[in-house]
Amino acid sequence: MKRLNESGQTLIALLIFMLVAMTITIAAIAVSITNIKSNISLTTGEVALQNANSGIEDALIRVQRDPSYSGGTLTLPGGNATISISGSGMLNIVSVGSSGNFRRTITVTATLTNDTLQVSNWSETP
Repeated sequence: MKRLNESGQTLIALLIFMLVAMTITIAAIAVSITNIKSNISLTTGEVALQNANSGIEDALIRVQRDPSYSGGTLTLPGGNATISISGSGMLNIVSVGSSGNFRRTITVTATLTNDTLQVSNWSETP
């Protein structure tokens, strides 16, 4: 009889050990999945910011070539940039870059005088 009790205790200990091991494994998998989702979001947000910057750079080139340029949409491999330009002489250029569900906005203030374009402010806006 004594052997049967010891065998049962070993089985219970093994089950508890397996439960603890499974819990730790599931927690590690959950943390890994959370990290992967976070990295994907960070990357997509950075692509949106790059798209916004590309939109600004494209707008600056177009304004210098054609001062009447007022904006538009620039299609890029990772999304697009929507550009709007207001003002004359002192230009306010806004580029909204998008990638997936992410949007990032860059605002630039520039002055166009005698075919010379001078940027005085370049910043990301919330």
